[in-house]
Amino acid sequence: MAFEGLSSRLSSIFKKMRGQATLSEKNMDEMLSEVRKALLEADVNYDVVSDFIKEVKEESIGQKVLTKVSPGDMVVKIVHDKMEKLLGDGDNDIPFRMDGKPTVIMMVGLQGTGKTTSAAKLAQLFETKNKKKVLFGALDVYRPAAIEQLTNLGLKCDPQVDTYSDHSGTPVPQIARAAYEKACAEKYNILILDTAGRLEIDEKLMQELKDIQSTVHVDETLLTVDALVGQNATNVALTFNSKIKITGLIMTKLDGDSRGGAALSIKKLTGIPIKYAGVGEKVTDFENFHPDRMADRILGMGDIVSLVEEMQEKIDASQAEKTSRRMQQGLFDLNDMLSLMKQMNRLGPLKKILMMLPNMPKMDDDQVDAAQAMLKKTEVIINSMTRQERKKPEIIKTSRKIRIAKGAGVQPNDVTKLVESFDTMKKQMANMQRNPMAARMMMSQFKKR
Repeated sequence: MAFEGLSSRLSSIFKKMRGQATLSEKNMDEMLSEVRKALLEADVNYDVVSDFIKEVKEESIGQKVLTKVSPGDMVVKIVHDKMEKLLGDGDNDIPFRMDGKPTVIMMVGLQGTGKTTSAAKLAQLFETKNKKKVLFGALDVYRPAAIEQLTNLGLKCDPQVDTYSDHSGTPVPQIARAAYEKACAEKYNILILDTAGRLEIDEKLMQELKDIQSTVHVDETLLTVDALVGQNATNVALTFNSKIKITGLIMTKLDGDSRGGAALSIKKLTGIPIKYAGVGEKVTDFENFHPDRMADRILGMGDIVSLVEEMQEKIDASQAEKTSRRMQQGLFDLNDMLSLMKQMNRLGPLKKILMMLPNMPKMDDDQVDAAQAMLKKTEVIINSMTRQERKKPEIIKTSRKIRIAKGAGVQPNDVTKLVESFDTMKKQMANMQRNPMAARMMMSQFKKR
């Protein structure tokens, strides 16, 4: 994930800072020097870093330390607030039209930045989160199979998104106008216009975008930029914005190996806010960009609000409630465990979930991969059991273990460990009504297995 290296460096720096009894100019300069290095290594623009360090130092020196708040914690808060501002503090949501007409969003960007995929992810987000009816306008008539790609992505959305297209050679601005008229006539709430990308910025591309904007009233023009290209994302944004008015950015591939510098630099250098972030390959791997929550993640404070929102959207509430009741009644079995694991899988990779949890101990990629593999192995073993065995694990003796292990492609000892771990967990369930902390203990036992 982006920002991992930066987050790890900053956590180490602030841990050392919190150990200081007092805040002096000397240890402040040492800390800010380390922060400067960490930001530059994360590919944050040099001028942006210089201004950031200057502002943090000025505010820290003039800040009165609050009662019961250590100097180190106060500096961390100042860094957090400045980083939130750097990322574009405030509400970056798109305001929807309230006059009965569709909100028109034009997607622009260079080829390879994930523009068309982001259009589908944006539509899915609007449908599930905002309960909006979305129509695609396919305006990329140049790239082979571009229209087919957009149409297929629309079919993968849930509910499916319709696509308006025209293969007859009609000028692109007129296709946009026809798509808008269809959206108005058929009461769509949102029209997303997927325009053509180019390998590089050229006048023909820019003129076509201007013509679309003059033919259809465009409410939002969103530019997709690739987090992996680093500082060049800023140059692309500045060039596009000088030709057509860009209202917001979509930062793609924030789940990749980018150092995150583009996200920390681009608002300061362009004035354009990041509104959405692509965090995976699935159509659901897309989220609103919240500067305050992103600052929390970068500084290792987690993002529990976003995690709860994802749980509300992706977890079956009725099934979760049923499982919770069974846990409280001491009826929890391996069927319930399997159900819980499937619900967890809907939230995305374990790595992403861990980043959202506050005060989590740092785990390197190998440790996260090992934990993910263990969860997958557990799921495979349970799936290899009969329904009766899941309901009554105590009946799983030697012959059954051998059969289950063979079906799961593991060793019989792996089945033994799972059954023993589950037995320990079930005993702890008996205390859950009297001790709510038992659930946390249960999870810690499961991780040790």
